[in-house]
Amino acid sequence: MANKAVISLSGGLDSTMLLMHLLAEGKEVRAYSFDYGQKHDIELKKVKKNIKFLQAKGLPVTHQVINVRDCFSDSASSLAKGGADIPKGDYSVENQSSTVVENRNIIFSAIIYGKALAWSKKEDCDVEITLGIHAGDHSVYPDTTQESFEAAKHCYEISNWGSERVEYIAPFVNLEKYALLADGMSSMACLGFKMSEINRVLRNTHSCYDPNEKGESCGECGTCKERLDAFAKVKKKDPIKYRAYYGGCL
Repeated sequence: MANKAVISLSGGLDSTMLLMHLLAEGKEVRAYSFDYGQKHDIELKKVKKNIKFLQAKGLPVTHQVINVRDCFSDSASSLAKGGADIPKGDYSVENQSSTVVENRNIIFSAIIYGKALAWSKKEDCDVEITLGIHAGDHSVYPDTTQESFEAAKHCYEISNWGSERVEYIAPFVNLEKYALLADGMSSMACLGFKMSEINRVLRNTHSCYDPNEKGESCGECGTCKERLDAFAKVKKKDPIKYRAYYGGCL
């Protein structure tokens, strides 16, 4: 296994738990976040807080935010600023289809694959490229399916010299959200984090597609409901702020 990893780090729960997983495995990590004109760009502010905290603890992680707004300036997605309202309700195809951003995850993975390949060549080392996609995404976002993952991997491998030194993996691809949350919390415990520190990291993750100007989550969109369900299944209170009290979950 490579001891260096590149990660697409949105600042959401999935990719943040993957980052904890990688650090617990002792990997040196280069994390990349993307500003693509998303309504919920509060995630970019929160991810910087987590990176600063992790670096202060001496963990081997660097971070860069990449501006790709021009790539998505014509997006019809409700996630784009100026787009339609974010749908409320369950995390399902029928309800979440408007939040699909055209080719988003493939574009992100292509960029970080290039980053991983450059790192591998400069330091003559093996590098893993890692994505936080999970089983709950597959029915809503076609660019997170196993088929899409395998096709993209094949494309990158045949399109580059030196690709044999870059492994393209998605450790959570078959896990439900509650399982990856449990994995991330276990990883933080392995890193020696106190419970207050685990809560700090979780508090600086963001899932909601429709936060208010204070950055508080709505509790009603599909991603909020999926997140709340994950915390309920691991029997832990979600430490982020919501605009209202929902069903005794908070």
